[in-house]
Amino acid sequence: MTPHELVAVLEKHERWLKNKSGGSRANLTMANMEGSNLSGVNLAQGKLSGANLSHCDLSNANLSTADLFAAHLTKADLSGCNLYRADLRGAHMRGAKLKRAILREADLRGGALLYGGQGGKSGKGLDFVRSDLSGTDFDDASLTNANLSGADLTDVSMNGADCEGALLTGATLMRASMKSCNLARADLRGSNLSGVNLQGAVLRDANLTGAMLAGANLRNADLQGAKLEGADLAGADTTGANLARSADNFSVQIQQALHSHYTWINTNGTMGARADLTGTDLSHIDLTGVNLSGANLKRANLSGAKMREALLIMCDISEAVLADADFSAAILDGANLRGANMDGIRLDGAGVGWVDIKGPDGQPTGRLWAANLTGARLTGSSCVRTNLRGANLSDCDFSNANLTGAILSDANIRDAKFSGANLTGASLPPPPDPDDD
Repeated sequence: MTPHELVAVLEKHERWLKNKSGGSRANLTMANMEGSNLSGVNLAQGKLSGANLSHCDLSNANLSTADLFAAHLTKADLSGCNLYRADLRGAHMRGAKLKRAILREADLRGGALLYGGQGGKSGKGLDFVRSDLSGTDFDDASLTNANLSGADLTDVSMNGADCEGALLTGATLMRASMKSCNLARADLRGSNLSGVNLQGAVLRDANLTGAMLAGANLRNADLQGAKLEGADLAGADTTGANLARSADNFSVQIQQALHSHYTWINTNGTMGARADLTGTDLSHIDLTGVNLSGANLKRANLSGAKMREALLIMCDISEAVLADADFSAAILDGANLRGANMDGIRLDGAGVGWVDIKGPDGQPTGRLWAANLTGARLTGSSCVRTNLRGANLSDCDFSNANLTGAILSDANIRDAKFSGANLTGASLPPPPDPDDD
């Protein structure tokens, strides 16, 4: 298409938009306009499906509700462009620049195209084209309620973008930079967010069910109310993140086990059943103040869990992962924490000592059952005023832990490590006799 022909099309389209005589809607379907300067043009509602707009300057252009189905926008400059409700299904936008662009309610899903071939009676078939947005610059763009389901957004930049309510199911966002991005209420089910930078991002009430967040940066991110069932958070940095998950965000089986356990506790074992959550992923669960005494949590993943003031008396939490969890003021008397990973855990004001065993008549037997932390790792933990009296702490690693005011009297600390630990005001048992076997 020559420049003169393009100008004529634009002039007629402008008249059509203003309902003036002699106007006609722009039809640039499959047109080759590669490298053209279309900055500031008004092609609202224009037909541009399959058009080649690669390397074009479309900055501040109006393409609202335009048909850009399977259009080629590779490395195009769409900065400040209005793409409100534009049809961008199957579009090729690799390396495009969409800084401050408006993409509210735009459709960026993959699309199906007819192609010539031998299949079918008509000699044609369908070819599903996935939207290629990899490497695109969406910084500060508005993508509210946009549909990017299944899109390839690898290595994109979405820093400060507004994606509230956006549909990103099955999208690939590997290594994307999404710092301070607003993803509140966004649907990210099954999306691949491996290695993504979501530092300071807002993910309130977002659906991350089955999402891959391995190695993601979630520092100071807001995930209040986010659904994380089946999400892979392996190696993710959640420092300062608001990542609490209510029990409602977990599987039906976990919810039923917890409910049955509460009934078992409240009826003194006459109804319900003791919760067996062996090996279960309960990472970042919020069970503040709950009573899980006697539950089986062996090898469970409780990393980042919120368990403040919870009752976990006589629980089996052996070999579990409790890294960076908050057990402040919780009661874990008599609990089995043997071999648990408790690095970075908060146990401030918690009780992890012994419990008086009661007989069938409910009366104390005089037999004390101590908490067992043999071989547990508590490096960098916060154990301020923690009551560990009588606990078995043999071979525990308290390196660089804060044990200010902690009570360790009568505890077994044989072979325990306290290098770099803060023991100010802590009450310690006498050193073990090296001659004891």
